[in-house]
Amino acid sequence: MNDKIFSGRTALVTGGARGIGRSICEMLAAHGARVAVNYERNEQAARESLASIESSGADGMIVQADVSNEEQVARMAAAVRERLGPIDLLVNNAGIANSTPHDELAFADWKRMFAVNVDGPFLATWAVKDEMISRQYGRIVNISSLAGIKIKGRMICYATTKSAVISFTRHCAEAFAPYNIRVNCVAPGLTNTELARSANPDLVEHLISITPLGRIGQPEEIASVVKFLLSDDSSFVTGQTVPACGGRC
Repeated sequence: MNDKIFSGRTALVTGGARGIGRSICEMLAAHGARVAVNYERNEQAARESLASIESSGADGMIVQADVSNEEQVARMAAAVRERLGPIDLLVNNAGIANSTPHDELAFADWKRMFAVNVDGPFLATWAVKDEMISRQYGRIVNISSLAGIKIKGRMICYATTKSAVISFTRHCAEAFAPYNIRVNCVAPGLTNTELARSANPDLVEHLISITPLGRIGQPEEIASVVKFLLSDDSSFVTGQTVPACGGRC
């Protein structure tokens, strides 16, 4: 059985330095891909991701860019092409989150979250889609959130951006389908990342208590769903959002 299902492919993972993003990078490397790890500020964490990639025998690189900045995203894509080759696989994972009551939510917060969580996937996708179209091959996975599906009264801004990512996925999938480009989405529930570990412990315990599987998810479990959506195992799947939430949908 060939486990190098991404052999010969170049992957770019935004927000690949930590958490779910790092697990996705490690999964791609383990299955043969060349992996570019995007980060914005935490270079040390990105280098740790790269070390893990290289320890599996895969080729990789780190590339700094604020995904909300068009020029930086363009430079990032160009650097990846020059170093690792044309980009075949894109995972739009970079994002920011907060839980803010409506009377504390400012327009500046709204704009910044949309810039990262919605403009980011748009800019990264637009930076690679033309080469995917010309090569008649591309696989894109966007990371949304269960908050994009369920009502979250304290997460008006975050939840709205993640709903937008789901809609963006559906429309891109339709537009790019004639060019053998599939676009799908994963909506993780509560996952064991730095963000979850820094949250109110009582809230985390409550969320676990209402999760049918009765536990928190692991980043590796989200990465396995991404693997399915990037691989030929999902060859007839596009435009879909897969909740990975332990049944809390």
